[in-house]
Amino acid sequence: MRDSMAKPRAKIASRASQSRTASALNDSTIASNIRFGATLLQPAATAKAVAWTFLNLPKEASAKLPSRGMVSVEGTFNGLTFQATLEPDGKGGHWLKVERKLREAAGAEAGDVVSLEIVPVAEEPEPKVPAELRKALAAAHPKARAVWSDITPVARRDWIQWIESAKREETRLKRIKNGCDMLAKGKRRPCCFDRSGMYAKSLSCPVADET
Repeated sequence: MRDSMAKPRAKIASRASQSRTASALNDSTIASNIRFGATLLQPAATAKAVAWTFLNLPKEASAKLPSRGMVSVEGTFNGLTFQATLEPDGKGGHWLKVERKLREAAGAEAGDVVSLEIVPVAEEPEPKVPAELRKALAAAHPKARAVWSDITPVARRDWIQWIESAKREETRLKRIKNGCDMLAKGKRRPCCFDRSGMYAKSLSCPVADET
């Protein structure tokens, strides 16, 4: 009887050990540099001209990141040191917006394959707060401002991304108002926000110019 009781305990201990090992391996993967090559793409023509390009991370590179949502990274772009925030593509992967200044410094053009080596930053940087949200917070209930100041940069980024991901201007303005109300009630994260875009389909990467 004692032997039969001992076996389940051994199995549970083994599972716990495997879990700790898997966790350690995952942490090791996240901490190591991620190296890959990707093609620089030109966004499809829109009413407003853009000077930036973008690239999609290979699936195997994206899978090594700690989140399916936005992830700030640092590393090298064609040998040049840079820091940026990767955006979710709505399919479980990520894309990177490459500003003209970085592209030109790297001597790259749309259509070129560039080499990157990245690692998640040790501490997420403060996000840039849109002017309309900043104005709304200034006029909001003091509790809203207190909660906004107390949450982490990642949480503030989630609020901003939730607001900015709205497709229509009126929806975005409504989210700013509702966001201030939720913060005033002590909400530290936007309710039901899918930061990866995989389920709500509110986030995606740009469409590349095929010409």
